[in-house]
Amino acid sequence: MRADVIIVGGGLAGSAAAWELTRRGRDVVVLEAFEPGHRRGSSHGSARIFRRAYPDPLYVTLTGVARRLWSELEDEAGEELIRVTGAVDFGPPRPKAQADSTQPDPEKMHEILTAQHVPAELLTATEAAERWPGITFDPRHPVLFHPEGGVIDADRAVAAMQRLATQRGAGIRHNTPVTGIDADGTVRTADAEFTAPVVVVAAGAWLEPLLGHLVRLPRLVVTQVDVFHFAPAEAGTLASGPTWICTEAPSMYGLPSGADSPGAVKVGAHYLRTVTTGDDRDNVVNPAVRDQVLQFVRAKINGLSSTPIAELTCLYTSTTSEDFVLDRRGPFVVASVCSGHGAKFAPLAGRIIADLAEGRAATHRRFSLAELPATFPTQSASLLAGVRHRP
Repeated sequence: MRADVIIVGGGLAGSAAAWELTRRGRDVVVLEAFEPGHRRGSSHGSARIFRRAYPDPLYVTLTGVARRLWSELEDEAGEELIRVTGAVDFGPPRPKAQADSTQPDPEKMHEILTAQHVPAELLTATEAAERWPGITFDPRHPVLFHPEGGVIDADRAVAAMQRLATQRGAGIRHNTPVTGIDADGTVRTADAEFTAPVVVVAAGAWLEPLLGHLVRLPRLVVTQVDVFHFAPAEAGTLASGPTWICTEAPSMYGLPSGADSPGAVKVGAHYLRTVTTGDDRDNVVNPAVRDQVLQFVRAKINGLSSTPIAELTCLYTSTTSEDFVLDRRGPFVVASVCSGHGAKFAPLAGRIIADLAEGRAATHRRFSLAELPATFPTQSASLLAGVRHRP
């Protein structure tokens, strides 16, 4: 079968690319290894954070573009995909040796947000405690609030983008694992071959196994991440928002659980992960991570019950710098919108992927295959090391 573009992977990035390319009149085939709404990858669930606050002006700018594209998608789909809750960042500044583009420093982020005319407030701990009594704030550190934060329903977003792409003629093939990709752009499955001038590989944890023999990739580390759902200690408190991130090591985040666990709050530790592969993950929560999350919730989030009502795992695929991979080599567009913070950028990633597929523009240097480093940084390696092996 021949198409204008073949997309390998039907998660957020692949589905966004299909939506955008079909809006441009392209004939698209999406090959997704698993069933609709599956939980094997990194694009599932009803609770992903949308936030404008980054300690990096580039990502603040990109979140603004992404939010406008989310609104376009919502208008076309006729449904809400981001529920606005506001977002809170609190805790001490990260040491310079551990600074990166994704983890917060409330004062620095306030400075960057206001410089880009993004609404934001810097509160004292006392002021923050009055607004959100379910969170314990350290009086030594200011608290950032920005009202544009919210919660993305990833399941609904993927379904909406695929539905709209299908309405424009895209072929979305679920339960169709790719068994091989050839240098000429031929993509093979168990019972068919597909050819196209451009092949987008947006396969998450399976990117390197599928494409690594054809394209020199940066180091991509696949990790299993544990998340927990907690019932509120009092009805109607933190379950309606805001989302929050605490910088105190190990960095923790929380947000309303949505349909994943109605009425609850999802809590996780960004850097506490177990190294694995897409095929080898065991879906078993690491007890060491559970212990740390429980200790944190009991000490800092008094608005939640002290034990989780549900727990599960998901996958991160991370670059060294925690930047994304969005670049083209020959017929291949390499798309890894990754490192645990890519969901919010899905429709923007789709536009960038479509531009690369059509040869319209080069990628930003931060997302270039030539620029992304090939070794894991000291701070990330050390944070991963503590949970690399199970107790």
